[in-house]
Amino acid sequence: MRLFIAINLNDEMKDALMDIQDTMRTYGVRGKETPHENMHLTLAFIGEYDDPERVKEIVESIEIRPFEISLSGIGAFGDLWWVGTDNSAPLMAVSRRLRRALAEAGIPFDRKKFSPHITIIRRASGALSKEAAGEIADVIAASMTVDHISLMRSDRGKYGMVYTEL
Repeated sequence: MRLFIAINLNDEMKDALMDIQDTMRTYGVRGKETPHENMHLTLAFIGEYDDPERVKEIVESIEIRPFEISLSGIGAFGDLWWVGTDNSAPLMAVSRRLRRALAEAGIPFDRKKFSPHITIIRRASGALSKEAAGEIADVIAASMTVDHISLMRSDRGKYGMVYTEL
């Protein structure tokens, strides 16, 4: 089973991200856009793992005091475009606690440095000028309260990946 742990976004946040995709399209950026229902912020990518109940126990053991996250900035890793979140100390603390608990339980996960972002376009072509990226970043405005994290399953569907909360 392909697993990851994420913050599922509320509709306001997802709608703002869809608006950013639309704006990028007007600047000529094309690619595989993340659909509304798949938008999330990954805290830890586990990958193929056959004991989701064990992972779920870890997820449920992480104490979450509600905190705010806000969209902030836009960027790219190669041909993948993302929107970042503000520099949230509570978000970083949740990530650290989660990753420490996974490591202590011996559950394998991608140990790349946590860089909070939401993928909006994969396999992108076209580019944004610095001015265009700046204009888009200036109008990014959405926030939400995080009060839990979710264990997610990823399956290949007929039209792309399907994410299901476990």
